[in-house]
Amino acid sequence: MILLKFYLPVYLLLYIMVAFLLPSYRTYRKTGLNPITFGKTDNAHDYIGFVMKVLVVLLFVVVFVYSLSDTIYQYLTPVSYLVTNTFLTCGLLLIHVSLLWIAVAQYQMSNSWRIGIDENNKTELITKGLFSYSRNPIFLGMTVSVAGIFFILPNALTFFLMLATYIVIQIQIRLEEEFLERQHGEKYLIYKNTTKRLL
Repeated sequence: MILLKFYLPVYLLLYIMVAFLLPSYRTYRKTGLNPITFGKTDNAHDYIGFVMKVLVVLLFVVVFVYSLSDTIYQYLTPVSYLVTNTFLTCGLLLIHVSLLWIAVAQYQMSNSWRIGIDENNKTELITKGLFSYSRNPIFLGMTVSVAGIFFILPNALTFFLMLATYIVIQIQIRLEEEFLERQHGEKYLIYKNTTKRLL
């Protein structure tokens, strides 16, 4: 468990780098465009972006509390009967497979990668690779990642984060679907009818 307390913060930093920073930098270098499209207005899109940031911060909080203080961690109400080697192994498997899945999906998105909805620049509709199995493989990977953290650290906060992440991602997916229908028309509707939303 001492190794886990060291490894989880390292993994989380790696996750942020692989899932957000590196693809954003790569897209900016190739296109000159800022792929981060969430703003500071009070519309639904930007509010979802704000909530996502809060959830990421809370994820860091729970991992660092676990790593730094057993006493404070008890205030997160650990579910002791779920603290088993089986749950831990499943959680570790989920977070690593999902990170690999996200990295592959982002590579396949190439210059179409965005964080949020880009109303100003038309992007290519990606339908091959992992996108032929899921319309939202990156969101799927993120959902599985948070579920994996719950399996590793089963407590009240990680349970809340797992549910909240799923709900927020489902809302964001639907906002993006409306946008993609406007941008790609019939091509997107055909893709939507032949490929599942998540898996």
